[in-house]
Amino acid sequence: MTNTNQAWFDRAQRVIPGGVDSPVRSFRSVGGTPYTVVRGQGAYVEDVEGKRYLDFVQSYGASLLGHAHPEVVAVLREAVTRGTTFGAPTPGEVLLGEAMTSRVAGLEQVRLVSSGTEAVMSAVRLARGATGRDKIVKFDGCYHGHSDALLVAGGSGVAQMGLPGSAGVTAGAVGDTIVAPYNEVPTLDESIAAVLVEPVAANMNLVAPTPGFLAGLRAECDRVGALLIFDEVITGFRLAYAGAEQYFGVTPDLWCFGKVIGGGLPVGAFGGSRRILSSLAPLGPVYQAGTLSGNPLATAAGTKVLELVSPSDLDELSARVARFAEQLGDAVASSGLYAATPVQGPLMGLYLAREPVVAPANFDEAKVLCDNGLYRSFFHAMLERGVALAPGAYEILFVSLAHSERDLTRAVEAAAQAARVAASS
Repeated sequence: MTNTNQAWFDRAQRVIPGGVDSPVRSFRSVGGTPYTVVRGQGAYVEDVEGKRYLDFVQSYGASLLGHAHPEVVAVLREAVTRGTTFGAPTPGEVLLGEAMTSRVAGLEQVRLVSSGTEAVMSAVRLARGATGRDKIVKFDGCYHGHSDALLVAGGSGVAQMGLPGSAGVTAGAVGDTIVAPYNEVPTLDESIAAVLVEPVAANMNLVAPTPGFLAGLRAECDRVGALLIFDEVITGFRLAYAGAEQYFGVTPDLWCFGKVIGGGLPVGAFGGSRRILSSLAPLGPVYQAGTLSGNPLATAAGTKVLELVSPSDLDELSARVARFAEQLGDAVASSGLYAATPVQGPLMGLYLAREPVVAPANFDEAKVLCDNGLYRSFFHAMLERGVALAPGAYEILFVSLAHSERDLTRAVEAAAQAARVAASS
């Protein structure tokens, strides 16, 4: 058969390194052949063989409303008739900027880019330019995109591949990057330009900030005049209506966004106060640019998503995810394994173990659970039952607004069966 997942993967490997355009999509850490998606609708995707999966990948968090939401599709159809890119200012980028800044206290201006990696890379450059300092602090296991200076000790695909960083990154590129344990407030000095953190660490599975951690970072940055950067590529406009600043009551100096604000199209953004953003060209000396930045299709889709999602929607989703996490943990426990299913708002993790387990507080603890070998067989058993999780134990589950209670019940039932398979492996 030519229209199979294996056939398409074979073709992909001839023209794409490893057969994938992002390592997290590979099945390297779980084994087997990736399924090739041809369409998605709501909470489901369908592969080239016609098999339908209940999807908890949701483009790693980009699809808050689920796949192909009809109102998002409608605005895209309208927008594409007007042109796909201009290299000139458009109303759409202003509307998306207004939607973002109107929600988040302290976020006065944003600069749109084309990916989360680009957003964080640019925010770090801005922080260095605005402070006149060189060093950046990041946290072990947090993933901030694939720019050279930030790949060291990263989570997500870097961790799944068992890599400490990346070949091709010079010692000089990471020479000004300091790595600290997550959930421990480091002592800073006046050489530090910024502290970069995921408010909820969602790239080592899910590690929640301990009480006082984010507030402690805020206070320590203030003490030495460093900037605090929240990487909200995952948490932004998903963790809460206004993201992590609202959820935790801690205001950073700079924000980085992605995923949700593009409505499923490539996008990123970074922002902060007018004072700090005035250092960006053309107003200031910090250069940053992008031909496709503020793309009219991405801004149309992202603005529509933000318009459609209300605070009550996210409150309801958070409650639904909390119930799902408890039920999933109970299902696994009834089938011969143990699970920790930490939740922060609508974000949810899943750690499997053969003995009673608690949610980890840092990367070292997360690695023990993610690397114990149980996820591989559990993942494939779920996939055989039509439930798609991310192909790696370091990723979280993304429940969209399109996931119904019936969908989640189906996933819990599948998890009970999959846990029995994993327990016997």
